[in-house]
Amino acid sequence: MSLQPVLESGKFVVTAEVGPLKGTDITEIEEVVPLLKGKVDAANVTDQQSSVMRLGSLAVSHLIKERGLDPIFQVTCRDRNRLALQSDLLSAWVLGIENVLAITGDVPSLGDHPQAKSVYDLDSVQLLWVIQRLNEGYDMMGNELKGKTNFFPGAVVNPGADTEPAFELQLIKMEKKINQGAKFFQTQAIYDVDAFAKFMKRVEGFNTPVLAGIIPLKSAGMARYMNKNVAGVFVPDELIKRMAEAEDKTQTGIEIAANLIKELKGMCPGVHIMAIGWEKKVPAILDAAGL
Repeated sequence: MSLQPVLESGKFVVTAEVGPLKGTDITEIEEVVPLLKGKVDAANVTDQQSSVMRLGSLAVSHLIKERGLDPIFQVTCRDRNRLALQSDLLSAWVLGIENVLAITGDVPSLGDHPQAKSVYDLDSVQLLWVIQRLNEGYDMMGNELKGKTNFFPGAVVNPGADTEPAFELQLIKMEKKINQGAKFFQTQAIYDVDAFAKFMKRVEGFNTPVLAGIIPLKSAGMARYMNKNVAGVFVPDELIKRMAEAEDKTQTGIEIAANLIKELKGMCPGVHIMAIGWEKKVPAILDAAGL
């Protein structure tokens, strides 16, 4: 079953990520997909994540679709102009890909090709409008298509904005994305459950599913790095202390992620697990969470 009917069914939804590697070796994908099938409802395929050059998200979305896992095709505006964005979306539909996540994209200076030129011809709100137009049977200039798409589009939101103006800006952007066709949201990593509960209270009138982001902690150093460098992410001191003192950091990271899922389950219709190299541990996280 694809993502849209699962979300509409009221079932607690779990999405994960499949990160394309740098190169043409797809062994990792072939190993990960069977582990995720039957455990997650869909899997994001990241698009040059963190501005690092990798195998393309369109090709990998097609590969996991062929292997029985419903892909969420991530599309960033950083690397393509409006011609390429529309063309890739049409190509995705022809390849049987139904879900799209529209993202503006990290700046190239963060990645492994810092001299790369940014495109940003469109932003994520505009891209959602383009997807809506393709679904209606037209390109963004109003030219009629010979065969239209029927994408299920999603977007991202950051509930962890650390000031009230920044928080309000997230709500404004979220509403704009809904108005341009976003049917679901995935969030930045959540570690502060109380703050997420307040966010969900603020957005309940939007009537759009929000999947809470889960990034398993691998070390105390990773937690401190995210607190310092990742906007909107706050790992509480008690979790950092627990990771620092853990003898088995892998198991502790799995337990923390599972406990977060248990706490979040009553607040939102699902979770999005961003394992970042721990894709093979996603089943263990879900088992520990009782899913």
